[in-house]
Amino acid sequence: MPFAGIAFLWFIAVVRDRVGELEDRFFATVFLGSGLLFIAMVFIAAAMAGGILTVLGSGSENLIQSGAYALGRAEIAQIMHIYAMKMAGVFMISTSTISLQTRVFPHWMAVLGYVLALVLLLSVGTIEWIPLVFPLWVLLISVYILTQNVPTQSGAAA
Repeated sequence: MPFAGIAFLWFIAVVRDRVGELEDRFFATVFLGSGLLFIAMVFIAAAMAGGILTVLGSGSENLIQSGAYALGRAEIAQIMHIYAMKMAGVFMISTSTISLQTRVFPHWMAVLGYVLALVLLLSVGTIEWIPLVFPLWVLLISVYILTQNVPTQSGAAA
């Protein structure tokens, strides 16, 4: 999980680098804040899950009998499926807004970001696979950035 967080931080840095001087302070603040909150919540949920697994692995039956296991699972689910996904939706909206203002991504990617963010914000918890929308959208943007930064043969020869 730490490597996924590092990769997401790298993604945020690459997007901010592409925007450069065109950055709007308001949306940049929402973009950075929601991205950092998302990572923090994912790390908290992962740490809680790791703690539960460590205690269960030690053979402690008290965890299950006391109800702490059920509480821990519910807390992890709430953090990941409600709060982290809401921050992911806010991140997508701010990224899409910045993209429309600066044209760092194609218009259709920004519109897709808005649509998927609304799906995330309104349907998390009701459809099991909805949290996959965010990493797939980040992958789409990442592939676009990587393909735009590939030097051409004539550029490499020069």
